[in-house]
Amino acid sequence: MHLQFDQEELAFQEEVKDFLEKELPEHLVIAAKKSSAVFPEKEVALEWQAILAKKGWLVPSWPKEYGGTNWNPAQKYIFAKELAEAEAPSIIPMGLAMLGPVLLGYGTQEQKDYYLPRMISGEDYWCQGYSEPGSGSDLASLKCKAELKGDKYIINGTKIWTTHAHHANKIFCLVRTDSLEKPQAGITFIMVDMDQPGITVEPIITIAKDHDVNQVVFTNAEAKVTDRIGKQGEGWTVAKYLLEFERGGGVVSARAFRAINYTKKLAGNISLDDGLTMMSSPEYLQKFADLEIRAQAVQYTELRSLSSMKEGGSPGPESSMMKNLGAELQQDISELALEIIGYYGNAFQDTSYGSNETAVGDESYLTVAGSYQNLRAASIYGGSKEVQKNIIAKAVLGL
Repeated sequence: MHLQFDQEELAFQEEVKDFLEKELPEHLVIAAKKSSAVFPEKEVALEWQAILAKKGWLVPSWPKEYGGTNWNPAQKYIFAKELAEAEAPSIIPMGLAMLGPVLLGYGTQEQKDYYLPRMISGEDYWCQGYSEPGSGSDLASLKCKAELKGDKYIINGTKIWTTHAHHANKIFCLVRTDSLEKPQAGITFIMVDMDQPGITVEPIITIAKDHDVNQVVFTNAEAKVTDRIGKQGEGWTVAKYLLEFERGGGVVSARAFRAINYTKKLAGNISLDDGLTMMSSPEYLQKFADLEIRAQAVQYTELRSLSSMKEGGSPGPESSMMKNLGAELQQDISELALEIIGYYGNAFQDTSYGSNETAVGDESYLTVAGSYQNLRAASIYGGSKEVQKNIIAKAVLGL
C-alpha cells in the first residue's frame, strides 16, 4: 500500500493549482464562502461548470468519448482535493455525478447521446426524486405510482426533500410499477420532464431559512417509456448503483481541514476574560487538536481507499466509513464554530446569493449559524448513519 503520490501525480497537482489560480474567479469563491447551503446557487454553479467544461475537466469520472479525462484514481483525488482547498464552488451533483454515471452504466445509446451532452452544457438541470413523505431510509417502501399506458407512464404521488427542484427542468425518479411483487422488485427508474402541468413544486424552507429543498407532487404527470433506465421493475438495482456515487467522494478531509482553519481564525479574534484569545486557551487548543486528529484519520482512510483503487480494487466499506466519520466531523466543527461566536449565532444572517445585508457582528460570522443548522442533515442524506453502520457491520464484521 502506497500513501504518497509519485512525481507524475505531483506534477499534475501543480497543473491543477496553476489552473485554479488563473481560472477560478474571485467572485465565485466569495459567493461560495458566503453561502451556508449544502449546494451553491444555480447561477454560481453553472458559471463554474462552464469554466471546467471548457477546460475538459468537468466530468473526470466519465469515459473520454463522453467528455471525461481518463484520469487515474490518484489524479481524480488530487483534483477534488485542490478544488476543496481553493474554495471553489461545488458542482451540482444530481446530473453530472449521479445520473450521468447511471446512464453510462445502464442507459441506452440513444439516452447517452441525447442526455449526457445536455448535462455538460447545463441545458438540462436535474433533481433527484427518491425520498417520499413516508419513505426515506426505508426507500423500498415508496408509493409514488407509475402506470404504463401505451408508450407513456402516468405518474401519481409525492417526492420530498428534492434539492433544487425549483431550478430543475428534469427529474429522475424511483416509481412503483408493481404492487404485487416484493417491494424492491416493483420499482422502476425513470426520467421525467419537469416542465408539464402535472408537476407541482412546493418549497420547503429549512431551519436556516434557505430554500434548497422541495416537495414535488405528481398528478397524472407523463414520462416516455424511452426515458426509463433499465427494465421495468429493475429500478432498485439502478438505484443502488447510483447511491455508490452519491455516497462516494474522497475529499472529506480537505473540506474538514478548511473548516477547522476557518474556525481557528474565529477563535483567534475573540478574547476571553483572562486576556487570552480563544485560540490560546488550553481548553480550545485541546478541542482543535481533537478535531485535527480526527481529520487526519479520515484523510488516511481516504488514502488507503485510493491506494486500493490504484491497484485495481474497489473502495469497499471505506466509503460508508468516510460518510459517517466525515458527517460527524463536519457537524462537530460547525458546533465548535457556533460555540465560539456565542450570542452572534442567535442572529439571522441572510446568506442568499446577491444579498447586500450587512453582517451582524464580524463578516466572518455570516455563515456560522446557517452552516451548523444545515449540517444537522449530513448524517441523514445520502444514506443515514444507521444505514451506513449496517453496511459496515455486514462488510467488515460479517454480521
